[in-house]
Amino acid sequence: MKEDIDPGNLPQHIAVIMDGNGRWAKQQGAARVFGHRNAIKAVREATEGCAELGIKYLTLYAFSTENWNRPKFEVDALMQLLVHTIRGEMKTLMDNNVRLATIGHTESLPNDCQRELREAMQATEQNTGLVLVLALSYSGRWEIIEAVRKIAEEVKAGTMSSDAINEQTFGQYLTTRNMPDPELIIRTSGEMRISNFLLWQLAYSELYMPDVLWPDFRKPHLYEAILSYQNRERRFGKTSEQLVK
Repeated sequence: MKEDIDPGNLPQHIAVIMDGNGRWAKQQGAARVFGHRNAIKAVREATEGCAELGIKYLTLYAFSTENWNRPKFEVDALMQLLVHTIRGEMKTLMDNNVRLATIGHTESLPNDCQRELREAMQATEQNTGLVLVLALSYSGRWEIIEAVRKIAEEVKAGTMSSDAINEQTFGQYLTTRNMPDPELIIRTSGEMRISNFLLWQLAYSELYMPDVLWPDFRKPHLYEAILSYQNRERRFGKTSEQLVK
């Protein structure tokens, strides 16, 4: 399947909603946290697969602002797992020339999580391959409101004219301002929603929503998603005839 992928038509940026950990654990007769722990291999496979293909950005929806509302023991376990995973996956990041980055309200994370993230980003900042972006304490509405607030402050201070506000300037106030919008978004487990993820950036993204639960996601699933993307016609509001000209 990997051999069928056209290297000249790869998405620059793939975003993933990693869904199905709880259901996977339930199928095993275990607690939800067991599903989160077994999802680490899926993260590794997706990261390595994207790095090997030459994808430039991979954004993983790791923890939403709404996830803070989950039971405290699950949130605490997720935060602890995040610390151990970052520490344990440093070799994978370095071996694959991956640079780590984050988006979201990361200041709300526990101090040990912030420290691990900061150290990992510093350790990988010279890597020149795939940029692995972890969306942590993130939501699309939060991001848009934050951008509006910052722009409003500049307009109020007189450092920006309201006439200067357009799609391009607005995009510069988003957490993703230094990366292209995702061309492909994958949501595992077959659920058909985007769950407050990259609401501005997904305007023209291709959606791929396989039934596989995230802990079972492997490189062949990634290849299937990319092949599906490559078999689609991306028109951006135009007609097929216009694209041929």
